[in-house]
Amino acid sequence: MEITGTAQHAAWQSRSLPPVEQLRPGLWSLPVPIPHNPLRYVTVHVFALDGGGLGLLDTGWESDAGWTALTDGLAAIGGSVQDVRGVLVSHLHFDHLGLAARVRAASGAWVAMHPADATAVAALSRTAAADAVAAEVRFLIGLGAPPEEARADVGGAENLAGFLRMAVPDRLLEDGDVAAFPSWSLRAVHTPGHTPGHLCFAEERTGLFFSGDHVLPRISPNVSSTHRGEADPLRSYLGSLAGVRDLAVTEVLPAHEWRFRGLADRVDALTAHHEARLAELLAAIGAHPGSTPWDLAAHLTWSRPWEQYERRMRIFAVTETDAHVRLLAGRGLVTSSGGAVPTWTIRPR
Repeated sequence: MEITGTAQHAAWQSRSLPPVEQLRPGLWSLPVPIPHNPLRYVTVHVFALDGGGLGLLDTGWESDAGWTALTDGLAAIGGSVQDVRGVLVSHLHFDHLGLAARVRAASGAWVAMHPADATAVAALSRTAAADAVAAEVRFLIGLGAPPEEARADVGGAENLAGFLRMAVPDRLLEDGDVAAFPSWSLRAVHTPGHTPGHLCFAEERTGLFFSGDHVLPRISPNVSSTHRGEADPLRSYLGSLAGVRDLAVTEVLPAHEWRFRGLADRVDALTAHHEARLAELLAAIGAHPGSTPWDLAAHLTWSRPWEQYERRMRIFAVTETDAHVRLLAGRGLVTSSGGAVPTWTIRPR
């Protein structure tokens, strides 16, 4: 794999934001910070459109600092948020969709997503924050969390309120649709797994591949079970990886970290990572039969000691563990006790 986003990579190493960069005629990358998150920023891609105006791919985390970064970045390339005609959203997460409502209010731009994520955002917009908290707590208890720890990790309704006010899209993009960005040929590639409606975009004239969170150069994106999500999200993710592996791509432009070449090599590395993780989890289930996903997460290898995991980091780890358990079950390797809080053991052969 070859790093092509050298300024992005250097900024990552120095723990700073990368610069606004012009990548091609009429195409720029613009970093928007993510508060209190090890990913540090999301890359918004900005397209100059025939006939005037700009198009955005993703918008950044909704915060005053994020809004300032987005508007200052647009000013740096000679534009403004009022020039935005349309917003493509790779997926529903807050660091990608968060600022879309402000952009739309300021510019009148349309907002487009895949129907699966659009449906989820619409449902969230109709949900009271207290109800969202209660649903997530119930889901974690169903994965084996002690009720008091589930409530502590999810936190109060104020922690989710912003997520329930995200922009409901007014346009839908299915797999294979070409986005309405004049002078560009951005074909939507449905890549479920990270979210049910995750979209990548293949720019057919240049060979550029905007991979969102689907393929990142350094880490594997979180693939988790959710109370409203897919039954087997990791199976979907691995299938989506295989689906993009052999695309004719000149450069990969992800939403985090840095640009690179070598899509097939990176897909192979991500696939191998998950197969190794599945093997580690299978061994943990064998060593600790009758465990819940909450229990099993503590027996896996993480980037820091398990005792340091709490709140949203622990939720992500446990729900990611559950996604791997579901795939093992789908492969017929483990079996569930059933009941309100299922436990898992190796399936007898």
